[in-house]
Amino acid sequence: MSLLIDGKAYAAEVEGELTKRVEVIREKSGKAPVLATIIVGDNPASVTYVRMKGNACARIGMASLKVEMGKNTTTDELLAKINELNNNPEVCGILLQHPVPEQIDERACFDAISLEKDVDGVNSAGFGLMSMGFPAYVSATPLAILSLLLHYGIEIEGREVVVIGRSAILGKPVAALMLNQNATVTIAHSRTTNLPQVVRRADIVIAAVGKPSFVKADWIKKGAVLIDAGYNKGNKGDIDMENCAAKSSAYTPVPGGVGPVTIAMLMKQTVSAAEKLFGIQ
Repeated sequence: MSLLIDGKAYAAEVEGELTKRVEVIREKSGKAPVLATIIVGDNPASVTYVRMKGNACARIGMASLKVEMGKNTTTDELLAKINELNNNPEVCGILLQHPVPEQIDERACFDAISLEKDVDGVNSAGFGLMSMGFPAYVSATPLAILSLLLHYGIEIEGREVVVIGRSAILGKPVAALMLNQNATVTIAHSRTTNLPQVVRRADIVIAAVGKPSFVKADWIKKGAVLIDAGYNKGNKGDIDMENCAAKSSAYTPVPGGVGPVTIAMLMKQTVSAAEKLFGIQ
């Protein structure tokens, strides 16, 4: 029988540990860690995600600062706001909700976030450090995927991992994390030739392509581990899990798999940033 990788249960466990760490921060510094979340425009999905992150802050005793900016915000205006938050000693972590309106240079804004406060792991310099095996905050969803695999005791070293998707905040960083765990990694994408054949080699499939039920059952090798990092309308992931799960040795559901742990990892990195900012060991 396939193992259900329960992200919701693991996220609750992580939050329990973080609550204790936040209590120590409050006792020693007299302050609550603050996560600043910037949302530009009124994208409904982004509004929902920001609310979920604010709720997670409240659950573990952190404070959240929601910064709302209009849909016509310019790159320079957003950069100025990020710089203001970088220099605010009360703010421990900064998250710029993705995506931003098309007139904004998102990469320039991601890279403007101070490495010490880049708790969502979007800065290019942080990615470089992480990929070379140096300490850095890691993109939250890739870190969630790695954390789930390790928590459930799923072997990574020596196994063949296929990542479907090459985004700068998911596909590429999760591939680097797997490589750092001594996996053999293939990054597949929309222009990969014979994609089903490539996926059939995988011991671990990580789907991050943003297309509902994209990965089919006949692509999956029997006994593969299936990690679905997609979330589409109708609570659909990127893997046709209804037909794929039975072929797997373990799989993440959608919802309740990678998503809750992504938020937990964002909280965890914010708590770590607060501990460093306030000098708490």
